[in-house]
Amino acid sequence: MRFRQVTLCAAVAVAAAVMPVSAATAESEPHGSVTVTPSTIAPGGEVDLRVSVCSGRQAVGTSEAFVAQANFAPAADGGLFAQARIRSDAQPRDYDIWVNCKDSAGQASGRVTVVRGGNRDGHDGDHRGRPTPHAPVHAGGGGTSRLASDHQPTEQGPGTKHAVIGLALAAVAALAVAGRGVRRRRRSD
Repeated sequence: MRFRQVTLCAAVAVAAAVMPVSAATAESEPHGSVTVTPSTIAPGGEVDLRVSVCSGRQAVGTSEAFVAQANFAPAADGGLFAQARIRSDAQPRDYDIWVNCKDSAGQASGRVTVVRGGNRDGHDGDHRGRPTPHAPVHAGGGGTSRLASDHQPTEQGPGTKHAVIGLALAAVAALAVAGRGVRRRRRSD
């Protein structure tokens, strides 16, 4: 009987220690995603960034791929909008983007893929090295759809909710094992 009480107290203590911290973090820091257009681009190109997690009017976006931080402002269609230029010396690979809301709680993350070659706005030239003519389009047009189709979406790993659920399930399993052991001892006595 004493063993069951100790196990139950330990499980309650673990749950009490974990739940408030994760619940407070989840409530105080809403997390969203950054929409990047185009999501695949050559060095020197410019991307449009959008977030909707911020309830305020300002946010700051950073990435190792950016020339400078991206300053978000309200978009005409809701959310926040910014543009960022990709460093001309950025190596071809995926780069994480982090956005922190300035005048409200919240953060967002996303990814941009830098590819080799092309001219400054991410478009490939022809086989003789001359750039292909195009009109400047800030909505991801002008030939970038071909590059964007090559990019595979990435999945994010488990978050705080998953960790809390896992700990709760582990506590329930520990209680079940402890209870079974107590019942076996009672039967053998």
